[in-house]
Amino acid sequence: MSGAEVLAGRLCAQCAEPAGPRDRYCEHCGARMAQPRRDRVEADVGVAAGVSDRGRRRHRNEDALALRNVGLRAGPGSARRGVAVAIVCDGVSSSARPDTASETAAEVAAETLAAALRAETGPVAATRQAIHAADRAVARLADSGGVDSAGADSEWADELAPACTFVSAIVTGDAVTIGWVGDSRAYWIPGEHTDSTPTRLTEDDSWLAQELAAGVLSPAQAATDRRAHAITAWLGEDADQVDPHVVTFEPEGPGVVVICTDGLWNYLDTVEELSAALPADAFEAPLDAARRLVEIALHCGGRDNVTVAVLPFVSPQRARHLSGTSPQSDRRDQHA
Repeated sequence: MSGAEVLAGRLCAQCAEPAGPRDRYCEHCGARMAQPRRDRVEADVGVAAGVSDRGRRRHRNEDALALRNVGLRAGPGSARRGVAVAIVCDGVSSSARPDTASETAAEVAAETLAAALRAETGPVAATRQAIHAADRAVARLADSGGVDSAGADSEWADELAPACTFVSAIVTGDAVTIGWVGDSRAYWIPGEHTDSTPTRLTEDDSWLAQELAAGVLSPAQAATDRRAHAITAWLGEDADQVDPHVVTFEPEGPGVVVICTDGLWNYLDTVEELSAALPADAFEAPLDAARRLVEIALHCGGRDNVTVAVLPFVSPQRARHLSGTSPQSDRRDQHA
């Protein structure tokens, strides 16, 4: 069983043997396991931590969180070093089985990233592999029959096939790599006594972002349009060819990477607001920091599911964007 999530253990209803948190069938007797609700998930793998919460208004949690601590050999005779991997996905609520889509994407991506990194694939290539693997896995859900996350038959022929957004972070000893599709976001929040500033590392794949980039509408006009939160890219069978965004940079000092769904950034829209809300000890206590950010979203109304992962960056390095561009530069330079 993976230690990536802090979840209550389950027993098979038929034979009373223990089962893993994601097992669909009992390994001992073969009986189908009732799938657990994930109203609240907390995860801590040492090098990263996160929280996913159903929120106050939704009847289920359609977000998903996956973390990995990938042990890599630093060199001949050197100790293994931990590389932090985090994935956050947000199921598209208008699609069929959005909770299954997000969970599938997060887990497939996490396993793909971990395997690729252990095989000495670079973080950028590993991220692209993971996003495409997650997209294929979500697309396959459309062919798996009309079964919802509780195991009951459902008709969803008129709905969008299972779909979700995606954002991932890889934190190594000298760099941060972010990949995304959709409007889940990533931020860099530097520690104290550094020259860098808080930075949003992603650009939303959304109607609002497109309109603002084209200069068609003013920010005030676009923000009040009913299409403002409509996404223009996602994972799943009904998506156009997935073209993931990937950026890598080397921070100049310690800090934390925060990745999240819109359940958080709907309340903390600017990087300045997020930075101000982040606890001062987020670097030393990432799980507490994730809990605090989720608590803020719930206190502000919790209208949506909210998921946050916090990844400390340890080694101070001179800031240099490997692509020679800023994190929010021309997106054509960021596409896979």
